[in-house]
Amino acid sequence: MTGWFGMDDGEPQASVIRALRARMEAAAGALDFEEARRLRDRISLLQGGASVAEAAAAEGLKRQQPGAMGLGTSRQQVVPPVGWKPPPKPDLMTRGKR
Repeated sequence: MTGWFGMDDGEPQASVIRALRARMEAAAGALDFEEARRLRDRISLLQGGASVAEAAAAEGLKRQQPGAMGLGTSRQQVVPPVGWKPPPKPDLMTRGKR
């Protein structure tokens, strides 16, 4: 069965990795760093033992960012509505008057 980018799923991993590495270097040479990053991640998955189909299915996964690990990092952040502005600060000269 022809899978991801016309490569057969039964094709040896080494030839797939060589083809991806050549495409990654070409993308980096063309200053398309996003494509080069995606190809680098797929190569890493293939070298880690994933199949060609699994590496293709992993598109869109994000790596965990350093500093975003540990307790309390999964807490939700309060996001103000679009267009919201904080109220003006009170005038210090009218403090305590009613």
